[in-house]
Amino acid sequence: QVQLVESGGGLVQAGGSLRLSCAASGRTASGYTMGWFRQAPGKEREFVAAVTGSGTITRYAESVRGRFTIARDNAKSAVYLQMNSLEPEDTAVYYCAADNTNTIRAQVSAYDYWGQGTQVTVSS
Repeated sequence: QVQLVESGGGLVQAGGSLRLSCAASGRTASGYTMGWFRQAPGKEREFVAAVTGSGTITRYAESVRGRFTIARDNAKSAVYLQMNSLEPEDTAVYYCAADNTNTIRAQVSAYDYWGQGTQVTVSS
């Protein structure tokens, strides 16, 4: 079992930056792919970014590529999402998730463990 807790959300103006953190505890998550997803009101949860257990392979949604960066620190059991040049369209609840197959997948159903989410609001 893996427990995930997100932090770092908040209110920011368009063009600003935020850094989300996800703390993992319980069964070691160093071999898991870690992903970030988001869900805006009235919309389905969507993939944002993911990183393999070693941290060497990453994948991004086209809408955030070049603006967001995912990274992990296995010594701290943590995953981060650096978000730059934020846009109002990035407003959503952001979720951290773990996939125990250690493959890069974008489907919500591929992930076994989920955090409770952290709200990100970008004002125009």
